Amino acid sequence: MTEPKIILDQDGIRRALTRIAFEIVEKNKGAEHLLLAGVKTRGIYLAQRIAAKLGEVEGTAPPVLELDVTPWRDDVPRTDAPLPDLDPRIAGATVIIVDDVLYTGRTVRAAIEAISHRGRAERIQLAVLVDRGHRELPLRPDYIGKNLPTARDERVFVRLTEVDGEDSVNIQARNP
Repeated sequence: MTEPKIILDQDGIRRALTRIAFEIVEKNKGAEHLLLAGVKTRGIYLAQRIAAKLGEVEGTAPPVLELDVTPWRDDVPRTDAPLPDLDPRIAGATVIIVDDVLYTGRTVRAAIEAISHRGRAERIQLAVLVDRGHRELPLRPDYIGKNLPTARDERVFVRLTEVDGEDSVNIQARNP
């Protein structure tokens, strides 16, 4: 692998999430009836940060749902693990799926299924820190922190303080 290139540092991530929060407020005419669904693992922490910023701006922070999409993935073997119960917060809410990187779209598809299994949202929107392209499904995010066109042989690494001890987004090409 080649040396990683820093795309966003701590301040860049903070600015991107602040911009996403303001775009959410504008598009939804406030933060009322919102539910942020953070995709496990880093999406949860991004959703919590966006919710906190929405709380600063609007006076109340929307709840954050931790979303494990594993049972709905189409690229991992199915297990007999019990599926989560209905969540009454979803009914009638605008659910915003929050994830770190949007690539093929398969995680988002699984997230939509996971939300639908737990309740009927009024609408579902998508916020991602990084959109790297290469979609395999017809999906487009509503809120993007950073558009980052990539080659298929490149990898994007999102590091967050809560998980990795630092905030950064790096891109790294595999050696031929």
